[in-house]
Amino acid sequence: MVKRSSWRLVVPAATALAAFGLVEWQANAAPPLPGTPPAAATAEPARVSDPSPPPEPAAGTGGDPLTTGELARARAAALTPRLAAGARDVTGAAGPEYLSAETAADGATRQAEVYYYDYRADRLVKQVVDLATGRVTGSYSATGMQPPAARREVDAALGLLLAGPFAADLRDGYAAATGRPFAGAADVVVTAHVYRARPADTTGARACGVHRCLQLVAQAGDGPFIDLDHLIIDLSGRSIARLS
Repeated sequence: MVKRSSWRLVVPAATALAAFGLVEWQANAAPPLPGTPPAAATAEPARVSDPSPPPEPAAGTGGDPLTTGELARARAAALTPRLAAGARDVTGAAGPEYLSAETAADGATRQAEVYYYDYRADRLVKQVVDLATGRVTGSYSATGMQPPAARREVDAALGLLLAGPFAADLRDGYAAATGRPFAGAADVVVTAHVYRARPADTTGARACGVHRCLQLVAQAGDGPFIDLDHLIIDLSGRSIARLS
């Protein structure tokens, strides 16, 4: 009798626990009753955005790149009255063509090396400027040196091409690459390589290296490239040669 009674007590207890668990699950799973405030939403984790860049310092230190202010001061100092009057830029106007500027390697004082090209004499000019005093501490020039082209030179070369006898090469190449007519300079993105004469070059390109010459790389706005490797623009002579 004792065993039978114990067994009867265990079964109802287990049934009650199971029923309690079912009721609890139903209470959690059931939608809230009308008028019941919604449960609080889980808080979105905080996000850290990139901070705004700090203002540019007026001057750099050591071998840091030139700041905007330093570059402006260096260019103003480097363009001496004599250089401004005697040299010519890529358009033929008075003054040399600015190419680039960089921090001088000398660590004793912070200096800038400013590079120009004088199209009148076909020479590269380097002006060294002491950034602390604003004085030109060195001036150098050499022929036959051809650093990478500046943006104004690339634009001038494209203008010469479009105004010259080989403009059709660009127009036809653009149409073949894109399937639509060429509408103007805004249709292409142009960069350039400096070109030096090779032994087999035709007469029109033989001066390149002494003259400032560019070989254009043109790309349509939507991606295709236009082959212009056979055309050499002589900025010094303001002429265009077609390689054979």
